[in-house]
Parts: sequence; structure tokens; C-alpha cells
Amino acid sequence: MFQPSTASKMYKKGIYTIKQNHPLTSDVWRMVLAGDTQWITRPGQFVNIELEGLYLRRPISINDWDEETITIIYKVVGRGTEQMSHMQAGEQLDVLTGLGNGFDADVECQKPLLVGGGVGVPPLYRLAKELIARGRKVSVVLGFNTAKEVFYAEEFRSLGADVYVSTGQGLGGYNMYAFGLGKFNNGKMRIEQLFWPDDGNGSIWCLVDY
Repeated sequence: MFQPSTASKMYKKGIYTIKQNHPLTSDVWRMVLAGDTQWITRPGQFVNIELEGLYLRRPISINDWDEETITIIYKVVGRGTEQMSHMQAGEQLDVLTGLGNGFDADVECQKPLLVGGGVGVPPLYRLAKELIARGRKVSVVLGFNTAKEVFYAEEFRSLGADVYVSTGQGLGGYNMYAFGLGKFNNGKMRIEQLFWPDDGNGSIWCLVDY
């Protein structure tokens, strides 16, 4: 079974400028931050954001990054994320980056299956991108409570992944509460678990032909 890296952790505190901050659904937002990204080395890592007037930083998983920007997706569930949703382009945030072990995109599986629900979906996007760049045939199962909460399905498809959307309402032909991974692809494949992180933010499985 795949295990996360135990390499020494490197992180950095910096000031980041908001470039974009807009809603994807009624309570899920996408924010793009400009600043130093050198300490982000793996999909699945997260940032810790300091907010004015609040004692504790808010940990948010990283959706994607490049040499100059970090993209995060967060759900408004309390005072901190509510405060973030009102922030405008040009405002600045104190951010810790390079946190967490993340996923290993060099996993040997040729047909990885990525499974995530709600706020567990965003970190899988960069993972899917890196796996596809390595020639893997990626499938993604995205779980949400209702159809109105679905986000990023098209972005995953744009990468070239096979996307299966699962909701409590049965959207896409799957009910998330009854979705049986062992029955994936009409029973023509078996599934081997590779990695299920401690924080529950998505998991990697491997599809193996019978």
C-alpha cells in the first residue's frame, strides 16, 4: 500500500495578494493568491491563512499552483471563511505554505481512481493533472449532497479524466450513499486501495482489469 512521504517538511510564511475571489456555488469559493510558491511540492498539500481579528489560522487545501500563484477552493462554514468570501482582489493575506505531505503522483498504478467529496474534491484536481501528465488513465468520482453543490466536474473533464458525479439525489446515475467501489465499471475491474489520507481529503485507488 502506498504511504505518504516522510521527508522533512519545509514551509514558509509570506504575504500573498488576492488576484481573484469568486463563488463556484452558493457557499463554495475559489481564490487565487499571488506570491512565493516554491515550498509547494506535491498535490494535496495545504496552506494556513491568518485572518484579521481571529486567533487561529484557517487551513485550506491547495487546488492548484504555478510559479507565481496558488489557487484554493474553500467552503463558507464559519466566521473565518465568511470573512474570506468578502475579500477583494488587491487585498493581502499572511499565509503559511508548503504544509502537509500530500499525494505521490509517481504511484505505479496505470489506472488510478481518485475519490473525493465536497471540500475533499479540490486537492484531487492537481493530482489528476500530474497523473495525466505522466500518462496515467485517470478516473474521478466526485461526491456531493445535492446537484446544486456540484463543482469542478468540467474542470476535471478538461484535463482528460473520466468523471463520475455522485450525489444523494442520484445525479449522474450514482447515489453517493450507495456507491460501491467494488462494483465500479460493472464489475469488470477490481479496486485496490493505495492511499487514504488522515484528513480524509480524497483518496487514491487503483483499477485493475480482471
